[in-house]
Amino acid sequence: MPSLGVRSLLLPASLSLLVAASPAPGPRPDANPVAPREPLITASPVQYHPSRTLKYRRDILSSVEGYANSVLSDLGSGIPSYVASGIPNYFQGFPTGKDVQSSLGLSDSDLAALPTQVLSLDPYANYTAQGWNVLFHGMVYKQPNTSAQTLDDLANKLFIYGTNVSSLPPDQQAQTRNVTSEIFVVQQGNVAVSPIHIEPAQSQGGSGQPGGGGATTATGGTQDITLPGNTTVEGDFTVFMPINSNGLTPGNATSQIQRLNTYVGGATLGNATAYLVPDQGLTVISDIDDILRITKIYEPKEGLLNSFARPYTAWEDMPSIYANWSKSLPNTHFHYLTTTPEQVTRNYMQFIYSNYPGGSFDDRPLNFSDISATLSIRKFLLNRIFETFPQRKFVLVADTSNSDVMRDYPAMATDFPGQVQCIFLRNTTATDPGDRFPYDTSGFKNLNQNSYMFFLNPDDLTNLDIANGHCYNQSIPQNLTFGYQGLPFGVGSTAVVNGSANGSSASAAMHGASAQVGLTFAAFVGAVFWSLF
Repeated sequence: MPSLGVRSLLLPASLSLLVAASPAPGPRPDANPVAPREPLITASPVQYHPSRTLKYRRDILSSVEGYANSVLSDLGSGIPSYVASGIPNYFQGFPTGKDVQSSLGLSDSDLAALPTQVLSLDPYANYTAQGWNVLFHGMVYKQPNTSAQTLDDLANKLFIYGTNVSSLPPDQQAQTRNVTSEIFVVQQGNVAVSPIHIEPAQSQGGSGQPGGGGATTATGGTQDITLPGNTTVEGDFTVFMPINSNGLTPGNATSQIQRLNTYVGGATLGNATAYLVPDQGLTVISDIDDILRITKIYEPKEGLLNSFARPYTAWEDMPSIYANWSKSLPNTHFHYLTTTPEQVTRNYMQFIYSNYPGGSFDDRPLNFSDISATLSIRKFLLNRIFETFPQRKFVLVADTSNSDVMRDYPAMATDFPGQVQCIFLRNTTATDPGDRFPYDTSGFKNLNQNSYMFFLNPDDLTNLDIANGHCYNQSIPQNLTFGYQGLPFGVGSTAVVNGSANGSSASAAMHGASAQVGLTFAAFVGAVFWSLF
């Protein structure tokens, strides 16, 4: 059996997600947890700067001018309309494993000679009767030595729509090749993951540290562990694994997050930081695209360039907001949840490390490879972390361009009563004229307005008493009706007063619009890929 040089390893494909979906039991009822100390509410250090996006303020329900002249006209432009779901479908349908090996002409001996690499996502850990329980997850793969010309051909056909790699500045050419090479890797299925070395991590500095994200240097934890089972056929591994305490503070006896460095042996890459999260406290779950960084997934050409070529750029002053939360809400746990697939997650993590407080990470495993599964992955990951920390409160942050966010965030408040402290959603239709896609606000109908806010710019998030659940800045008009917003011809622009007629019309119109713009980029990617070889 292939191995990375260890004894036993990861869960088979049929069991991996099952274990991930069933975290170990929560803390014992008689554990006498210590409540975290009350956070200090301080003024935000955010200063006003002109927005990098169009800065004009509209009420949340303002009609989206030019919807019909943009979305529907795109159908005849040759640009794939892959943003109707709010998920960047240019991250869909990539050839993997043997397909990549075959297309690049790699023999088995050539592949065997390549070093093994591991993408380890920063895990979170909960405390149970058995001790600390760490969610180890990531991907094992090999990186072919692909020529620059081949990478350029792939990028030109698949990712840099409407331009050419050679026309980009040198730094953007290099990034495009780097991201393309990360996508065209050979995942290593059914292999063992080497023993993982664990040791205390030092306190971090910068980007809001040493506040949230784990300021405390762990008091112990040094050890070597092995994971049970093998990787899935796609090269994924996902497993909750108990570790020995070795001097670590129990999670029911502290309000502070402890951090551990983890290193996968037998691989050229594979280090990560584990966040040991106490039983009680506050966790911020944040999306990344178009809320922490400028992506513009709703504008095809811009979305592609921002994802593959241009340097990742923070959206306005959101780093200052998160830095303030990190300092004013002591021991807050930051968790970054993106539906971006594993192949490109390392770029996201590096961006977060440079601009935001450190925190654990979730992405879309390669097991979730088709669009229907992708549309459910966010809820799956949200359920897992809520179930893992039943005594913690959560702050959910994202933007209106994600249909799964608009559905799943308010659902968490219903599914897990009392655990959702705040929901903050950037209204991209009000700040970016390029976002003309409708979004559904019906899930917020029965929520307390004080628990959520649609906002326009980061400074809207200042001076909120998040610790006590006061999440609505009353100076930001909401004027919220409940149904689809921004539909063509004014559909859904008035309040749904009876819960039937307007709602039905809006739903039908949305489904019709979605059907028209439902061209998936996956088929496009697959067809072009195979035409190259």
